[in-house]
Amino acid sequence: MKFFSKDEAAVEEKTAAPTYSGDEGDAREAVVEDVSGLHRRLSNRQIQWIAIGGSIGTALFVSIGWGLIEGGPGSLFLAFAIYCGFLALVNSCMAEMTVFMPVVGGWVRMGSMWVDEAYGFMAGWNFFLYEAVLIPFEISALNLVLTFWRDDIPVAAVVSACVVLYAAINLLAVRAYGESEFWLASGKIILIIMLFCFTFVTMVGGNPKHDAYGFRNWNKPGSFAEYIHTGSLGRFEGFLGAYFQASFTIVGPEYVAMVAGEAIYPRVTIKAAFKTMYWRFGIFFILGALCVGIILPYDDPTLNDLLNNVGTGTGASSPYVIAMKNMGISVLPDLTNALMVTSIFSAGNSYVYCATRTLYSLSIDGHAPRFLRKTTKKGIPIYCFLVTMIFPFLGFLSVSSGAAQGVKWLANITQAAQLLDYIFMCTIYLFFYRAMKAQGYDRNSLPYKGWGQPYVAIAGLITMTVTLCIYGYAVFYSFDVGTFMTYYAMCFICVVAWIGFKLIKRSKFVKPLEADLVWERPAIDAYEASIDAPLGIWTDIWQSVTRTKKTKQSHAHE
Repeated sequence: MKFFSKDEAAVEEKTAAPTYSGDEGDAREAVVEDVSGLHRRLSNRQIQWIAIGGSIGTALFVSIGWGLIEGGPGSLFLAFAIYCGFLALVNSCMAEMTVFMPVVGGWVRMGSMWVDEAYGFMAGWNFFLYEAVLIPFEISALNLVLTFWRDDIPVAAVVSACVVLYAAINLLAVRAYGESEFWLASGKIILIIMLFCFTFVTMVGGNPKHDAYGFRNWNKPGSFAEYIHTGSLGRFEGFLGAYFQASFTIVGPEYVAMVAGEAIYPRVTIKAAFKTMYWRFGIFFILGALCVGIILPYDDPTLNDLLNNVGTGTGASSPYVIAMKNMGISVLPDLTNALMVTSIFSAGNSYVYCATRTLYSLSIDGHAPRFLRKTTKKGIPIYCFLVTMIFPFLGFLSVSSGAAQGVKWLANITQAAQLLDYIFMCTIYLFFYRAMKAQGYDRNSLPYKGWGQPYVAIAGLITMTVTLCIYGYAVFYSFDVGTFMTYYAMCFICVVAWIGFKLIKRSKFVKPLEADLVWERPAIDAYEASIDAPLGIWTDIWQSVTRTKKTKQSHAHE
């Protein structure tokens, strides 16, 4: 497998001119058909719903229970609110960079272009491994959620069905992925709205027991649980437990950045997706944490027994399902579990897409074998997809209980990768900001200007770094090498990747005056100038649902 330098990759990419297509006799209708080999096919509604789908995961409905039993409702609410604020700092950085330069590969390639080629290599492979390993983990979780109804469903059949469906969705065209995620994300939205309504109605007395319990669980057993130790230290550790659960539940900016290279009208739709991310943090995550703390006490015996003995993979361990059963509510638990099935499937689908595009972006920059740059006529990185689809087959290991533990272990050691991603994003922004200033760019003229920069990026870098450093603190109470590596293995892998690349390739940090802030902007500007503005989000949704006639602009991309 031949790897090649960034300079060689750039030469080859420039020699492959973008193709154009349009209506005869109308030069303005000419549009850039592909940029870096991929097609821009994701509409406004698909982008916005992908942003929602990438933000809402199974953790918000199931494993959030860990935060409740470790920290209590007060700590859970505060932890989610605080971490949402920290991730908002990262979102501001990503929004400015991505809207300015909506390229294929997003922030991964920006690391190579604006920081250091070794930095992009490290960030890209970190993100790829994180996304790829989560695919079989989600398939395993899907198997467990299905046991809510019956436990004799063949594991191999579920894995096979997921592999076939993921392949079909991701091979048809990027628009097929966008359409599938639009409807799957709609299911997530319906689920969370339903659970919010369930919480409000039952807390004011609308339940079979006619018990208006309100905020009773905040008073008894209390708002703040003790974890590991007792007293004030134990309550603080309980808050940390809830905070770490928040750090693995709340996501979003990375998924918006990854679809920017395939958005029909990137600067408008991606900008809107990033700007509404703050509302999603508040509505879905903070309000979600509040609801969980209302419906169940942190010492609920069923919740504690299921999480400690079964784990968070089964829908029966969802705080919402447990609360419904405690109140004697039927049917609703089945509906909740059914929507969780679609949520888990959607998560795996997103991981397949992101892992494929990340590997493709690595190959474009010469950080992966060059044969991976091959794309189909529909703009699918075919070989990157085939490599990524090796990982779903690891789901077959779930047939054996011992091998299933191996899948969980792989997923656990990549958890630090998520925090590392946010650290990378803030670091890349600081280099981007420095280059903008050195080259005399007026940030007020940018299509999107992040607030409070560069202090927001510095604050984001510090908070995410501190979170990464302390999230495995409990291992030092009784040190175990295996557990320690579970928490921090990806940190060591990234350091080795970065140092190894620098030693072999002799890459240097990019100087501010030499950073390429032009890059693909001319092609993107020409493309956006050649098409009409995108449909408004609600107009786009209405036309998709009613299948009414679309505009000339959207029809051109069918």
